[in-house]
Amino acid sequence: MDYVYFTDEQKQRANSVDLVDFLERQGEKLVRSGHEWRWKRYDSVTVQGNEWFRHSRKEGGHAIDFMQEFYDMSFPEAVQWLLGGESGVEWNQTDKNAPAPKKEFALPDANPDMRRVFAYLIKQRFIDREALSRFAHEKLIYEDKQYHNAVFVGLDENGIARHAHKRGTYTQGEPYKGNVEGSDPRYSFHWIGKSDRLFVFEAPVDLLSFLTLRPKDWMNHSYVTLDGVSEHAMLRQLELHPNLQKVILCLDHDEAGIEANWRLRDILAERGYMDTEVLQSVWKDWNEDLKARHGITPIPASEHPKLALLPKVCEGLSGLCETLAPQKGLRAFLEDCAQELEPLTASGKVTPENTGTAMDCLECMAAGSLLLLKDLCRTMERPVTAEQLVRKLQSEYKPHEDRGWLRSRMEDIRRNLADIGRQIDTPGIRSEDDMKRLCRSYLSLALDCVKARMFVKLESPELVPEQEQAVNFTMIM
Repeated sequence: MDYVYFTDEQKQRANSVDLVDFLERQGEKLVRSGHEWRWKRYDSVTVQGNEWFRHSRKEGGHAIDFMQEFYDMSFPEAVQWLLGGESGVEWNQTDKNAPAPKKEFALPDANPDMRRVFAYLIKQRFIDREALSRFAHEKLIYEDKQYHNAVFVGLDENGIARHAHKRGTYTQGEPYKGNVEGSDPRYSFHWIGKSDRLFVFEAPVDLLSFLTLRPKDWMNHSYVTLDGVSEHAMLRQLELHPNLQKVILCLDHDEAGIEANWRLRDILAERGYMDTEVLQSVWKDWNEDLKARHGITPIPASEHPKLALLPKVCEGLSGLCETLAPQKGLRAFLEDCAQELEPLTASGKVTPENTGTAMDCLECMAAGSLLLLKDLCRTMERPVTAEQLVRKLQSEYKPHEDRGWLRSRMEDIRRNLADIGRQIDTPGIRSEDDMKRLCRSYLSLALDCVKARMFVKLESPELVPEQEQAVNFTMIM
């Protein structure tokens, strides 16, 4: 579709649509889950107000990217629909609805002893007894009276409990885990030492496993759990303790953990924390490393499939740049490639017989854009080689920003082409800032083509389970 301009107020209004109201009016089934609603069609997805979260992938957002992710819409289509332009329906806004009553936080009653918790954490999870005793002495770990769960307590800056994570101690089946209702996510389970180092983990058992594996002077350092991969608890401890300047991310060695490392490093950099490090377990997480030490077969680690594929997708680009170099009219060449792609991707899918052609077009567009960037750098008297530009392209890739289905990716490519066209067609002499802006646009187009090519290779709808495909729907009035 053609480029559509939206005001900031329109985008904010679209992003504020109440997703519970929206889904219910589509006839979707929602199940109450604490203060959230679980979507039965995708049982790993919860919604609350205008926010959604997919727990299986540790990702979420607001109303606009919800429409892009689950209803296969481009950004303009999503905004128009949420504003009522396509359906004529006025969706409820989150600020028009009273929030669900929030239950007052209260710690579960404590059991008189901790025998079951100690037995579970020491015998089943192999946690060091001395470290566990230290946390128990500080009343940061205890056993609840009713269900004998292990309770991991998070205190605020005044020593008042604000958060509690419960972990079941039964060894049969998948153990229960969850937060006490009313927990403040800024104050999850943590330990604050005197050094300048903050170690960050997904869950309490990961933290305790790490201390067991690396016990030397552990009390001198600081540790915080995220109860997943949300940044709030980490940022709160950094805010409260200015001495913490080096952040070591110790998240799970899997796709979600690796992606979260990139996202959290960006968040930290925005706040001036440049001294960050990623520390990975050998196996899936630190407790699996601990199990392996005790002779139990661990769950293996897994790498991020897109990060593994990226060098392979980029390896032929520098050679293709040389092939395209003698060609005249590279901008027209990019437009021709885009036009050839249109019928192949119009349905939001690439058929198996068209996959090769689509990938070739995307590769040619990426190489052509890099070649235009190379020529512009030469004009600016900053010559670079194609190999250097390919390395720069790879360094710009961030897996947590690579989202959406094929239609939204093609919309990004069209938007970049239009942006480049506007800059080139603007009359007058370009300033240095203008040329830098055009350089960024060329690199952005090349990167979007690489992302789309990886999607076709890795995540084409023909290759994912039916329940994970975008929903084709008819609005219920």
